[in-house]
Parts: sequence; C-alpha cells; structure tokens
Amino acid sequence: MSEPQISIVAPLYNERESFPHLVARLNAVMDASPLRIEVVLIDDGSRDNTAALMQQVALTDDRYHCVFLSRNYGHQIALSAGIASARATEALFIIDGDLQDPPELLTDFYDKYLEGYDVVYAIRKKRKEGVFKRLAYSMFYRLMRSISYVDIPLDSGDFSLISRRVADVLSQMPEESRFIRGMRSWIGFSQIGIEYERDARVAGAPKYSFKMLRKLAYNGIFNFSEYPIKLVTRLGLITFTIAFLYLIQTLIKKYFYGDVPQGFTATLFVIVLFSGVQLIALGLIGEYVLRIFFQTKGRPLYIVKEVIRQKERQPPRPVEAAPAR
Repeated sequence: MSEPQISIVAPLYNERESFPHLVARLNAVMDASPLRIEVVLIDDGSRDNTAALMQQVALTDDRYHCVFLSRNYGHQIALSAGIASARATEALFIIDGDLQDPPELLTDFYDKYLEGYDVVYAIRKKRKEGVFKRLAYSMFYRLMRSISYVDIPLDSGDFSLISRRVADVLSQMPEESRFIRGMRSWIGFSQIGIEYERDARVAGAPKYSFKMLRKLAYNGIFNFSEYPIKLVTRLGLITFTIAFLYLIQTLIKKYFYGDVPQGFTATLFVIVLFSGVQLIALGLIGEYVLRIFFQTKGRPLYIVKEVIRQKERQPPRPVEAAPAR
C-alpha cells in the first residue's frame, strides 16, 4: 500500500463488543472511497481481548495500522499517540471507537478540507445520552466559552478532520495534561464546523467515568483559561471588602449605639470566612503547581509496547512522541 492520503484515527479501550461493528463500518467506508485510506487503531491498555482483535485485523488487512500502548494512559494521550503514528499525506480523520462518531461522514469532512480548511470539527446538535450528561456537557462548553482565552467552539469534541500540518503541530506540543480540542483551537489556521447527530454507543458501556470527565474538564479549564488564578485575586478583594464593611459596622455600633458584637459569633464568622477563601485559593494554585510538577518531570507522554503495520510485526519501540518538557 502506497502512502495513504487519509488516516482514520480511533483510540480503543475495552471495546470488544463494538470492535466487529467498527471494523465492518470502516471497511465499508474504505471500500466505497476512491481515496487511499489507512486506519490507525490505538489500544490504550485494554483489559479485555480488544488487543487480540486488533492484532487479527492488522495481520489480515494491510489497511490497518495498530499501536499498542504499554498501559492505560487515557483517551487524550491515546489519541495523541494515534496522531503521531498516522502516515497520511493529506489529513487525519479522528473518531471514537464506540461509533458514536459515524465514520460515514468522512466524505463530508473531506469536502470541506478540499475547500481549504485545515480543521473541520463536528458540532453535536443532538446527543443520544442521559439528561444529566447532556446538561453537564452543555454547561461545561458554555463555561469554557465564557472564560477561555481560546475560542473553543460550542458542543465540539475530538471528532474532526485535521490537515497534515495541524497534526504535525499537535505532535510537537509537549503538554502533559492534554485537551486536544482546546489545543486544536489554539493552533489556528482555517477552521469550520459541521453539525451532526451524535449516535448512541453501538455496544458496550461508556468508558469515560465521572472522574475521567472531571479530569478532562480540569485540563480544559486550567490549560486554556486565566480565570481560575484571577479568581483568587477577586476572592481576596471580596473578603477584604466584607471584612472592612464588618469593621465599619462594628465601629458604628460601638460609638453610636454602645453595642459591640461579643465573643464566639464574631470570631467564628471571621475564621470561617477567611479559612474558606484561603483553602479555595490554595486549591486553585495547587492545580497549576500540580501541572507544572508533572510537566517538568520530562517523562514521555506514553510508551509504545508494539506496532503492527502492513502485515509485518515491528519491533517494540520504547518511546514515541515528543517528551513532556
């Protein structure tokens, strides 16, 4: 197979139920397209037989290129590994392995790329998920839009088509706490959105736990907004104002009414107010310090255990992608 024009990148984690459906639909897309297409599947340390299924398809179909990470690093890191491994000369088509992002939209995305756009991102106009999850996503995207110094489109996830040069820039960015959709917006170039209805999972259970979603949200907020650190200053000004007004009230009561707040209540109010603000401030500063701590370690973003490409088993490569400097 000559160098592919398009790489379809799909990270997988415990997707044995959806894997046959994924391969069937990807094969249909590739068979119907005149483009040279490769599929880059990334196993993010699956605990079921997803890796074995990936090996089987890669060894029987030279359009599949499989990357096996040494452990579970998380969706954003696995996606970064796939972007770094893709060989497409024109563009990368990024989807989720659970088929909530329909691969059949490749043609629509590629048409926009041919019009001159470097990033074609999907906008979810409808999600087939629970009410609470839809509400949480909606609130998060609108919060990010209001506080971020980068214009991150509303209701847009990682599902997108990016040009070769955008993929190269993403691979050169050594951020340890990655938020791909924010990084994609920060890069710039010409970008456009396409609306679509996000499907339900074709099989299996969601792999993004509440803890993982919270971590992803934190990475977005603390990596692409100055608001949290400025909030510390604002909280300080607010508490100083409250304390100053309380002092004035106390002096007025003392000199005009002879009534001064006594003992426990006043002391408790001051302690709770200032202690709460200090703990919030320390927590916000700690989020930044934690990211600095992990970034300065200089560890690689991930370790590749094995690569299978074009029916030939490649020797393990200890490290791929730029280290987090």
